[in-house]
Amino acid sequence: MGLLDRLRPRRKDDAVADNTWLVVGLGNPGPQYAGNRHNVGQMVADELSARIGAAFKTHKTPSRVAEGFLGPGGPKLVIAKPNGYMNVSGGPVSALLKYYSVPVDRLIVIHDELDIPFDTVRLKQGGGHGGHNGIRDVSKATGAGPFTRVRVGIGRPPGRQDAADFVLKDFSGTERQALPNLLSDAADAVEAIVSEGIVAAQQRFHSPA
Repeated sequence: MGLLDRLRPRRKDDAVADNTWLVVGLGNPGPQYAGNRHNVGQMVADELSARIGAAFKTHKTPSRVAEGFLGPGGPKLVIAKPNGYMNVSGGPVSALLKYYSVPVDRLIVIHDELDIPFDTVRLKQGGGHGGHNGIRDVSKATGAGPFTRVRVGIGRPPGRQDAADFVLKDFSGTERQALPNLLSDAADAVEAIVSEGIVAAQQRFHSPA
C-alpha cells in the first residue's frame, strides 16, 4: 500500500469488504439431490440465510448467493451454493472469492463428513481433503490456502454399503428427526468462527458435552 492509499479516507465500502466472509455450502444441484446426505452443506447454507433474512438469488458467478449481515453493524456474510456438481466446486468458489475480493482465510466451506459420527460438528482450518471430492477441488482451485471447514458428520454407511451410494441417499427417518438440531449446530459454528475466531469456535464445539 502506497502513501496516498494510506492517506486516502476509508470509504464505508472498504470497511464492509474488510469484514466480509464467504460461506459456501457444498452439494449437488437439482431437487433429486436436495435431501441427500451429500447436500447437508447446502442445508446449513439455507439455515444461515434464513437467520439473516436473505434469499438466494442468481449471480454473475456460477452460484446462487444470499447476502446479509450477522446482526446490526456485524460482519457481512456472502452465503453461496454452487450451481454445479460437488466435484467441480472449486471453479465457483474461486470466482466468488475474486468477485467479492475475499481472501482465502475468510472462506468457510460447509460439507458432509463420513469420518465423523452423525449429529456431530467439527471445525478445521487447512489440512488434506480426506477423500472428499468437493474439498479436493476447492483446495486445488484456491491453491490449497488455509480456508476453514465446517465438517458436518453423517457417519459411515452400515454394513457393506458403498460410501458413494450412502452419501447420495436421503437421511433416514431417525436421522431426519435429529437433522434440524444438527443444521442449527453447524450454523452456530459458522457464526462462532466469524464472531469469535476459529480457535474459540473449536474449543466450544469440540468440547465434550
